[in-house]
Amino acid sequence: MLDLRPVGYVIGLLVALLGTTMLFPLLIDLVDGQGEWPVFLQSALFSVFAGGLLALSCANGVREGLTIQQTFLLTTTVWIALPLFGALPFMLGDTQLSFTDAFFEAMSGLTTTGSTVVSGLDALPRGLLLWRGILQWLGGIGIIVVAMVFLPELRVGGMQIFRSEGFDTFGKILPRATEISSRISVIYVALTAACAISYGAAGMNGFDSVVHSMTTVATGGFANYDTSFGAFSGPAEYVSVIFMMLAALPFVRFVQLTAGQPDALLKDSQIRAFFGTAVVLVLVMTLWNMSYDSAQGSGFRETLFNTVSLLTGTGYASADYMQWGSFPVALLFFVGLIGGCAGSTACSIKIFRYQLLFASIKVQIQRIRAPSGVFQPRYAGRAVGPDVLSSVISFFVFFIVTMGAVSWLLALTGLDFTTSVSGAAAALANIGPGLGDVIGPSGNFASLNDGAKWILSAAMLIGRLELLAVYAILTIQFWRA
Repeated sequence: MLDLRPVGYVIGLLVALLGTTMLFPLLIDLVDGQGEWPVFLQSALFSVFAGGLLALSCANGVREGLTIQQTFLLTTTVWIALPLFGALPFMLGDTQLSFTDAFFEAMSGLTTTGSTVVSGLDALPRGLLLWRGILQWLGGIGIIVVAMVFLPELRVGGMQIFRSEGFDTFGKILPRATEISSRISVIYVALTAACAISYGAAGMNGFDSVVHSMTTVATGGFANYDTSFGAFSGPAEYVSVIFMMLAALPFVRFVQLTAGQPDALLKDSQIRAFFGTAVVLVLVMTLWNMSYDSAQGSGFRETLFNTVSLLTGTGYASADYMQWGSFPVALLFFVGLIGGCAGSTACSIKIFRYQLLFASIKVQIQRIRAPSGVFQPRYAGRAVGPDVLSSVISFFVFFIVTMGAVSWLLALTGLDFTTSVSGAAAALANIGPGLGDVIGPSGNFASLNDGAKWILSAAMLIGRLELLAVYAILTIQFWRA
């Protein structure tokens, strides 16, 4: 029988930790003289009490090792439990969101999707704005740990190829997760601080600098204004581009960089492919906008910013790119399905999977041309086994099928074709904005019906955890094992 105590223990600790972070927006509201601080006090006390009680009740079952079943279950249930408690300030606070809307906002925050149902952000108390930023910041570092500790062990979507990065964790998940988290946290905090300082130097006020640095490094995209990043221009956009790109790189390379391996970043083929992709996309978009009607086209800065924002899955928007023409809109839709590097805060399919897919296609073509030849797909100079290729191809298939299923379900709730398809892609790839007048860069998800919001919330969770980590626990074989 599956022992749930180790899973409950970790979830309890994380819920209690989430509750303690509510003290930061509480202090902001006290300083501002807002009446919102009791909301955060109540939410914090309830979260700490409930999480602590769960951890204490499960403490007698804790051991260093986790079975494969427990690891799968923990990976998924954490991303369900935390949004439930993270939604409390949205329900009790000034936004007074329904449970559906509050859960959607919290899930969007913790999965670093960036889709929002909150309107009137400009007038929202700073405590709630900070809480949105904290949710994304915590979700960003959380997904790095999941990608470096759990997914390689679970052999999800080809992630097992990164088990050789010095993080051999199976059988000792909990202590290794703590060790890796502490090393990553130092870099994550330093990157956030550098981003906040840079935003301040670019003209942002102190509060905007802090909140936007958290959502930038998390590649989350929650902004303090209804116009998203359109409230800023010039230097701030260039700063954002730099840190969005940095956050989309594998954090294990930053660990190696600080350990005295200066060539760690340059030798990574995934990083080179990511930067190459970004350069090509920005160049194509820039040339298009230069040749397009100048009254509807965009300048280089807006083109660079919005392309990088969608490529990294951050989801900021500094302009309504729906007005740029049909080609840019179609291209940007597919840009969001590329994503950043594995082991980063970026989301979507990820660059390394495209590299492995193209390597497999290349080998298949070579075998057709020379049937007697011996060809082996390679990644970063290493031969790639059939298990990795099978996992990657399975991921692509599941991603396409899931996006189609989510689009169909959204259409059944009454949404139009553009909203259904782009909403499914935005949620599953954790991009943020969709396309069209409703959920496009100039809109939000507030007007969608509750059924659509629950479907999108589920898609955010599935996409953030690389699909198969969630699907595995839905099978009968999983519970029989």
